[in-house]
Amino acid sequence: MTTRQTFHSWVTCPQPNPQAFLRLFCLPYAGGSSLIFRTWSNSLPTTVEVCPIELAGRGTQMKSAPFTRLEPLVQAIVPVLKPHLDKPFAFFGHSMGALLSFEIARQLRREYGIVPDQLFVSGRRAPQIPNPKPPMHALPESKFKQELRRLNGTPEAVLENAELMQLLVPILRADFAVLETYVYNTEPPLHCPITVFGGLQDQEASYEELQAWQKQTTAAFLIQMFPGNHFFLHSAQSLLLQYLSQELHRMTGFQGESPSVSGS
Repeated sequence: MTTRQTFHSWVTCPQPNPQAFLRLFCLPYAGGSSLIFRTWSNSLPTTVEVCPIELAGRGTQMKSAPFTRLEPLVQAIVPVLKPHLDKPFAFFGHSMGALLSFEIARQLRREYGIVPDQLFVSGRRAPQIPNPKPPMHALPESKFKQELRRLNGTPEAVLENAELMQLLVPILRADFAVLETYVYNTEPPLHCPITVFGGLQDQEASYEELQAWQKQTTAAFLIQMFPGNHFFLHSAQSLLLQYLSQELHRMTGFQGESPSVSGS
């Protein structure tokens, strides 16, 4: 049985690894929780401690109201994160989590003059590209559900379960509000490498929109595509974790051995 350690209600660590050389902070997509990343430690190098961020309104933060704007969300996370940056660290974020990790990295640079060793962004167009779609966070219930169905990230059984939707919809509306009210401010590019992951059939982030992340770094830039739609994070998880494991092993390999990759 996995021991779950909570550093703080924001920062979780499903499999504590005090000897790790690097901490990987993982941020979920809209409506997602830290549980998305609960088994990732099994497939990543032993030199890495996986620390998912739990956003307000879910999990250990169930009693906190979800944020509806990105800037206050970033300002809430950064001071809590700071004590855990006592060793090399990196971010992985998918969709909303990608944008959030990028803005957290910029806030850390502004406030403390530090940047992550690596930024892994997944399934999200570059931040300087405006949202091409009309906002959906304030749509009437039926149209909102229709959009969720189109995005293909919420199981049909959940969409048809009134009780579950009553819990989920306020979180989803808040998260979409975070994304849809975001305004990009021009700042110098980050000095850390950026690796971008994308889905070959993803209608939400094209290859060109992913490639545009290159403008946000002065360091190395890589882009890796996987089969699948916007939620290739799940459908191609074993491939994604294999690639991520190789990247992390390259960063920390001299510190220890990488386990074999499982399909979990």
